Amino acid sequence: MIAFTLNKQPTSLDIAPDTPLLWVLRDALNLTGAKFGCGMSLCGACTVHLDGVPVRTCSIPVSYVEGKQVTTIEGLNDAVAHAVQEAWVELNVPQCGYCQSGQVMAATALLRTVKHPTDDELSVAMSGNVCRCGAYPRIRAAIHAAAGKLDANG
Repeated sequence: MIAFTLNKQPTSLDIAPDTPLLWVLRDALNLTGAKFGCGMSLCGACTVHLDGVPVRTCSIPVSYVEGKQVTTIEGLNDAVAHAVQEAWVELNVPQCGYCQSGQVMAATALLRTVKHPTDDELSVAMSGNVCRCGAYPRIRAAIHAAAGKLDANG
């Protein structure tokens, strides 16, 4: 039995400990926001927060999250997340949308730690998230807009 907190809810599963967290989330728990992209932690489509830090679920065994807090895009619900999500919609960021949950998870984690990221800080924080459609200028603009929203809302 593996026990952890998922989106602020206690969760325990009787599952093989080496099962990648991505497949536990998608197949066992029916949370499909994290996407399978590469299976090698290179693209960021499967990003969730583990104890507040963005991680790639495709290469983390579920046993690694024992006793920890996992937040998926489905459970992302605070002022920073709302500002990011609003900016994403207002700036029409997604094209195909496949990578967007991972992008939003990474952007939210960044803005929780750096209130006004420079372009260099933004590039470093978002570098592990690939967008095949090339929406990078809109992603960057949305992160800056979200930072401004957070200032406006106090």
